[in-house]
Amino acid sequence: MHFADGKGVDGGLLPDANGKEPSPGGQREDRGKWQKPRITRKSLMKCCLVKWIIDSTTNTQGPESSDCELELSTVRHQPEGLEQLQVQTQFTKKELQSLYRGFKNECPSGLVDEETFKNIYSQFFPQGDATTYAHFLFNAFDMDRNGSIRFEDFVIGLSVLLRGSETEKLRWAFNLYDINKDGYITKEEMLAIMTSIYDMMGRYTSPSVRDVDPSEHVDKFFQKMDRNRDGVVTIDEFIETCQKDENIMASMQLFENVI
Repeated sequence: MHFADGKGVDGGLLPDANGKEPSPGGQREDRGKWQKPRITRKSLMKCCLVKWIIDSTTNTQGPESSDCELELSTVRHQPEGLEQLQVQTQFTKKELQSLYRGFKNECPSGLVDEETFKNIYSQFFPQGDATTYAHFLFNAFDMDRNGSIRFEDFVIGLSVLLRGSETEKLRWAFNLYDINKDGYITKEEMLAIMTSIYDMMGRYTSPSVRDVDPSEHVDKFFQKMDRNRDGVVTIDEFIETCQKDENIMASMQLFENVI
């Protein structure tokens, strides 16, 4: 995967650094054999949300350690102590300090709103329409459903997505697909999420997602997941099916590449 600014991340889903579209069938290196899309620890740390945060500190000299703690009193929402967040996440204290400095620079109030998410993804995916996907992703982070995301919720969510276990990531993905948060995924909800990803990435995927009807994928996935044929997918059905089906797990690559 490559970001709009040309800095690449493993995955081969978007154009290369020179703006060229991927070769048919996927990305190849030096005319060699197919390079399987992969998510590495390094590439995950270059995800859109992390890059947005870290880039904001590039031209600023942020506070270290105690200074960072002192600055918590200057924002409208004061996050939990960084030491507590270190326990709750897979980030080191230094990483949390860096994330907090960037978060504070971008969101002085200590809260991030939906419009900010839309701006982030429109910057990273200018070739498509990221509005709907950003809306769904924001709602997945907005655990309190109050229209804003606290720093704690932001980094706890990122920790799961970047360094969580397979089951933790699948639980988070279920929460994303469960748009109305009723504990079930309907076919309509799954189609809405998949369509929003297709709209955002569009012709820059290989093969082009616009050449395939997203409803075809959703019909196949939903049929596998809805094991008791009651018209909805529970979290247990979702996790069990994903873990047992290599094709579905492979499809999660697309989801992981657009965080």
